[in-house]
Amino acid sequence: MESREAGVERLYPKIWGRMSARYYYLIQLRKQLERVIELFVKNSPHQLLADYGCGNKPYEPLFGPFVEQYIGLDLAINTKADVVVDPKGIIDMPDESVGFVLSTQVLEHVEDPKSYLNEACRILQKDGKLILSTHGYWMFHPDPTDFWRWTSTGLQKIVKEAGFEIVYFEGILSRSSMGLQLFQDGLLFKFPKAIRPLWSMLLQPFIIFFDKIAGNKSRREDACTFILVAKKL
Repeated sequence: MESREAGVERLYPKIWGRMSARYYYLIQLRKQLERVIELFVKNSPHQLLADYGCGNKPYEPLFGPFVEQYIGLDLAINTKADVVVDPKGIIDMPDESVGFVLSTQVLEHVEDPKSYLNEACRILQKDGKLILSTHGYWMFHPDPTDFWRWTSTGLQKIVKEAGFEIVYFEGILSRSSMGLQLFQDGLLFKFPKAIRPLWSMLLQPFIIFFDKIAGNKSRREDACTFILVAKKL
């Protein structure tokens, strides 16, 4: 929702500041999205992109220059949404009307993931792309709800069942680095706010180190967050 951090903080976090506990993670997420843009968006014909569950559109600066139009889809309570999604999850848009659907850290919050993915498929043109990221491991974070976590195979299964072919699949933060991230967060909120950045600065280098020594194959199987691109069949 709109309460999410501003786009510039999410895209370019500082090691000291409000987003210090997410410093390395947010950088890796941005880099993965930039890679997806390079591979699948940058050289495609300019098309309409729908940010499905847009919040405050933190990733518009990344995708906006490479698409014809960037529109936000969200519930009516989000005043930054360009198109309203009704409480049942129905998008007020015609079939096959967009070239890309972007969904970043939304799927774990929706009550019915299958309906959510079916709606994404419905509004996509044939061969249109779903760009989606969601959590494997992560702390409970209601916004306003928080329902799901996925294994790599479970996430791919539910996406395929909605009418997609997965053409790209990667993980962010390996098992060991995510274990440290959870350890960091497990104690973080027990500290006074003034101490939290210090605690994060102590843990973030270890999170970075253990992620750097992990292999890409293991990250695709077991990660903090998975990011995928899927083509509508």
